[in-house]
Amino acid sequence: MKEGSFRSPKEAVIFYAVVILFVLASIFPLLWVFKMSIITKSELFASPPTILPETPTGASYGTIFDDSRFQKSLVNSTIVAGTTTVLCLLFGSLAAYAIARLRFRFRSSVMTLILALSFYPHVAIIAPLFLQFRQIGIINTYWAMIIPDTVFALPLAIWILIAFFKELPRDLEDAARVDGATAVQALRMVILPLVAPGVFTAAILTFIYAWNEFLIANTFAFDENTQPVTVTIPNFATIYTVDYGAQAAAAVVVTVPLVLLVLIFQRWIVSGLTAGAVKG
Repeated sequence: MKEGSFRSPKEAVIFYAVVILFVLASIFPLLWVFKMSIITKSELFASPPTILPETPTGASYGTIFDDSRFQKSLVNSTIVAGTTTVLCLLFGSLAAYAIARLRFRFRSSVMTLILALSFYPHVAIIAPLFLQFRQIGIINTYWAMIIPDTVFALPLAIWILIAFFKELPRDLEDAARVDGATAVQALRMVILPLVAPGVFTAAILTFIYAWNEFLIANTFAFDENTQPVTVTIPNFATIYTVDYGAQAAAAVVVTVPLVLLVLIFQRWIVSGLTAGAVKG
C-alpha cells in the first residue's frame, strides 16, 4: 500500500498496528525457540517462565555440535535435499518445457493430474511404499527418501517453470533451431538462462520442502547413517528426560540457513510465484 493512500491518519495507524501484530505473532515462536536454546536448564523449567534470558549460555549448542549423530544428520539432509532439488529441476524443466511449448492431446488433463499429485496425502502411500522399497532393497538408504521427495516436490517445480516458459516468445527457439540447435539444446542454452528467476524459485522451494520433510524420512531411515536432521532432533532425549535446550538449539541451526536463503533470494521467489498472474 502506497504512502498517502489512507483516507485518514486513523486508518494508517490501524493498518500499521495490524502489520506489526502480524509480524510479531509470526516471529514470536522463532524468538522463543532461540531463547530456549541459550538459557540454562533451571531457567528452562522455571515457572512462570522468564521472558528474557537471565543467564545466557551456549551449552546447548555445544551439546549438539559435539554429537556425531547431529553432524552426520546435517550431511544426510544436505545430500537428500540437494539431490532432490537437482532431480526436480532436471525432470521439471523438461516436463514444463514440453507442456508449455508442445501441442499434444490431453495436455490440460496432464496439467490437472500433475497438480492433483501435489495434494495427495503422503501418509496414504507410506505403508505400500515401504513394502515396495523393502522388496527392491532401498530401505534405510538415501534413495528411499529422495524418490518420494522428488515425486511430491516435482509438481510445484513444474507449475512454476511452466509460467516462465509461457512468457518467453517462440522466436527465441525458432532462431536457435535455425542455427542447428535441437529442442533440448535450445532449452539448455537459450531458454533456461532466460528463466533463471523461475529456476531459482523452484530450486529454493524444492530444497526447503526436502530439508523439512519428516514423515517419509522417519519411516524409511533407521539409523544415523541415513537419518536427516528432522529425524535426529527428537532424539535428544532419553527414557526419563528430554533435552529441550538441545532440541531448540538444533532447530535454530536447521532453520537459520533456510531463513538466510529466503532473504537472499526473496526477489526471485516473489517473481517466480507471481509469474503469469498479471497479463499485459
